[in-house]
Amino acid sequence: MGQEERRRAALILNATFVRPAAFYINGFSDLPHAEYYYGFLCFVYILTVLGNSLVLAVIYLVKKLHTPKYMIVFSLALTDLCGSTALIPKVLDTFLFDRRYIVYEACLSYMFFVWFFTSVQPWTLVVMAFDRFVAICFPLRYHRIVTKPVIAAMLLFSWVAILSVYALAIGFLNRLSFCGSLVVQSFFCDHGPIFRLACNDNSFNSKMVYALIVIVICLPLMLVVLTYVCISVALSRITSGPERLKAFKTCVSHLILVAIFFLPLLGTNVAVLTSTLHPNARIFNSTLTQTVPALLNPIIYSLKTEEVLRSMRRLCKNRVRNVTLCKRF
Repeated sequence: MGQEERRRAALILNATFVRPAAFYINGFSDLPHAEYYYGFLCFVYILTVLGNSLVLAVIYLVKKLHTPKYMIVFSLALTDLCGSTALIPKVLDTFLFDRRYIVYEACLSYMFFVWFFTSVQPWTLVVMAFDRFVAICFPLRYHRIVTKPVIAAMLLFSWVAILSVYALAIGFLNRLSFCGSLVVQSFFCDHGPIFRLACNDNSFNSKMVYALIVIVICLPLMLVVLTYVCISVALSRITSGPERLKAFKTCVSHLILVAIFFLPLLGTNVAVLTSTLHPNARIFNSTLTQTVPALLNPIIYSLKTEEVLRSMRRLCKNRVRNVTLCKRF
């Protein structure tokens, strides 16, 4: 075949979109007793649903918690709950019941929702950092700056921006042709393992991965670090040691959430981009990175907060009182 014929064949291949009926999710490779790990994920999901549902219910029912700060907590709990629900039940269904074939359109939808809710979380942490920054650096102006409309606008912007970015990523993925292997080397319909299966030009999708890493990991992390640099400068100007410690304690929970989310995600992506990571190790890292933070977030930031605990006790007391009155009548 001459050069001109090869060029024409390439043009025909690029112009023809071959869309498969379904993909095959490969999962772990020859891992003994993998069902125990899926059982662990089931346990994590149950606790995640209970913890985040409790936080959502308490914030919704207690009017005292209808503040800008708890609007952010509500958003975080909602994304944790939705993200875990988008991922874990389908993973359990895929591997525990051996339903590894997934329809093409369902695979793209699955990918979108998993990555959308996962990517909203770091920007919610950025909004939390903004709340702590204003509270410590501008305490007298806090209630004028951090208002419900401001926080609602920031959260809405992050949701809409992430939705637009992933809609674009899925749209370009939908333009690829899949005329070879349909085996996805991951535990769900992951973006990277799927676009690498394409048999036409996927260079834009490859560039999109780097853009998503910047948008989801690098940029939010840089903003969080910047806010804490400013917070550190503000704390250094406080002459009283006890007051400085008291102000710093208000940031500890948020710093733990940032570490739990960013460190594993950053480590996994660096390992994938810079070295040959065994597929099983990558699956372990990815599943834990995408599920454990959603389990720990409500415990660290909400359920250990005195204000939330008091609200929960008040709700329980009101519930007991109502039940007692109903029994009397």
